[in-house]
Amino acid sequence: MGLRFAVDTGGTFTDLMVATEEGVLSMHKASTTPSDPVAGVIDSLRIAAEAAGEDLNAYLGRGEILVHGTTHAINAIVTGSTAKTAFLTTKGHPDTLVFREGGRIEPFNFTVPYTEPYVPRALTYEVPERITVSGAVKTSLDEDAVVSILEEVRAAGVEAIGVSFLWSVVNPAHELAVGALIEKHLPGVPYTLSHQINPSIREYRRASSTCIDASLKPIMGAYMRGLEQRLREAGFHGRVLVVTSQGGVMDAARVAEAPVHLINSGPSMAPVAAKAYGADDAAETLIVGDTGGTTFDVSLVRRGRIPRSRETWLGQPFRSHMTGMPSVDVKSIGAGGGSIAWVDRGGLLHVGPKSAGAVPGPVCYGRGGTKPTLTDASVALGFIDAEFFLGGKMALNKSGALDAIRSDVAEPLGKTVEEAAEVIVALATEHMVQAIMDITVNQGIDPTQATFVAGGGAAGLNCVAIARRLGCKRVLVTEAGAALSASGALISDLTAHQQAMFHTRSDAFDIEGVNGVLAGLKEACDAFAAGPGAGAKGVEIDWSTEARYTDQAWEIEVPLRVPSFAGGDDVGALVSDFHQMHQDIFAVSDDKAGIETVSWNAEVRCRIGSGVPGRLAADGRPAKLASRPVRFLGTDWIDADVWRLEAIPQGETLAGPAIVESDFTSIVIDPGAKAWRDASGNLVIEV
Repeated sequence: MGLRFAVDTGGTFTDLMVATEEGVLSMHKASTTPSDPVAGVIDSLRIAAEAAGEDLNAYLGRGEILVHGTTHAINAIVTGSTAKTAFLTTKGHPDTLVFREGGRIEPFNFTVPYTEPYVPRALTYEVPERITVSGAVKTSLDEDAVVSILEEVRAAGVEAIGVSFLWSVVNPAHELAVGALIEKHLPGVPYTLSHQINPSIREYRRASSTCIDASLKPIMGAYMRGLEQRLREAGFHGRVLVVTSQGGVMDAARVAEAPVHLINSGPSMAPVAAKAYGADDAAETLIVGDTGGTTFDVSLVRRGRIPRSRETWLGQPFRSHMTGMPSVDVKSIGAGGGSIAWVDRGGLLHVGPKSAGAVPGPVCYGRGGTKPTLTDASVALGFIDAEFFLGGKMALNKSGALDAIRSDVAEPLGKTVEEAAEVIVALATEHMVQAIMDITVNQGIDPTQATFVAGGGAAGLNCVAIARRLGCKRVLVTEAGAALSASGALISDLTAHQQAMFHTRSDAFDIEGVNGVLAGLKEACDAFAAGPGAGAKGVEIDWSTEARYTDQAWEIEVPLRVPSFAGGDDVGALVSDFHQMHQDIFAVSDDKAGIETVSWNAEVRCRIGSGVPGRLAADGRPAKLASRPVRFLGTDWIDADVWRLEAIPQGETLAGPAIVESDFTSIVIDPGAKAWRDASGNLVIEV
């Protein structure tokens, strides 16, 4: 019997979803090992094997595919453990990474310094060459100068090289020539050429993504090789795939050659899962909140599409570096189950962004943590049963949690422990609401007309409170919602993103030129489908263009209705769709204005699984458990019904106040709300 594995490595827990050929799912969690993430992957697989009553080697021997979502790339950047990287750029333009683009969060606060460039000026080298916007060679490449630069690079102990020349997206000859010289004079040193990794016109974004990609190649290449080797040693001999920032998967060896695609690896899968599990929901927009132990990630599904953005920052906007790569539009904040609650010297309560993580973890874990967290507050309020955490596999130290809340929060604020726990949950909820507002209201989306899809191990603690604060009428907690990203990875497609520049205007639309570009993209997609995607159960191509009003500064991505243009009607449809998209995002449009396109995109998706969400195995335990006292937000202690999630019969209505438990999460049904399970096993909560 073939098995499919999907592993999502988070800051606190490593989630594993296992699917059989019949679509029966099982879910498992292991503590993440920050110093060795692969150990957490192996541990989760060992737990699954033990649950199946099998030896790990034999269990993994039945595996066909393992999909891995990892934070290793972003962690390497955050911790400064990327490779020492050199930046080769056109002579006269050494400050691309220094000037960057955009502005500042506080334009009048001059005490906040600008961010240092991703590659320091000391490792930036100017190459004598120049290609114009038309692709003509203005200054020939000085190969002797390049060889001299490479000698300097060698002497500086550089471990990777990023090459980004002006207008190489129009004519890449000079970048290709430099790549050949690097291979000749610095064999074995990884390098990235900008026109290959990110063929876009914006100079900073292209240079930034090039240098980020190059800097990650040594560490991610070693990580992927180590992952595959250790899986083989443990008994797995199937295909190893890795989740990409675009919401798809790629072969581990292939993505190691372009690791910039891994920066938002884990969070990109949550909307994929929400789209699949929430397919029957009537709401036009699904707001997806994935609450783990360390972060709260929020994303969207709109009209069946997952929005993407090229403005992906590696931290705060303008204070960090931009990847410039298309990725699922995800906003992440430091608010999760492990977020630490603390009171500053002015008597103001904070929750996060610091997290207790997996080590030492919340106080209630009993692993050395001393600072109270959102999880500790949830235990104090009765949201989490201290005797039934992880299905009873891990007993929690409730008294330790209460003591930490008392000393660090309650006494400084002059509150009781219960009151302090309540305000911790309320403040964490408000942080999450504001993150959702940024990605919805600020883009013209009315959250009152959306369904909130809650996922992650800590999602159920305040999903109803979040929905009430937003005005959402409905909350959806998927059956495997405690491992939302892993369940998305299990049904994701093998994908590749192809892009080409071609500028044209709606008032003089070059149909022949556009169709030539689209044909080239189609050829690249077909080659991918015939290569890595060979044997796929289905192949689809999503077409889009990046367009703007004539002379506008920024583009938006507009889906194409057709893979090629037959005439004026197709052009008119594109213009109409652009106006509507602009209205959706910015709440303003000008249907009398013309538009211009900048680049064209094709994303090929190869279906390697069923694409249909599976169901967890039936649970033989009783649906209703013993009630217990719970202190909901804004109430005193109430005796609440307790239900077993997997055992709740389809259609049976649960009235709040209630707690719905599984081995991996606790879902708080506030007073006044009601819930039921639908045909897909989702818990639907009517707020």
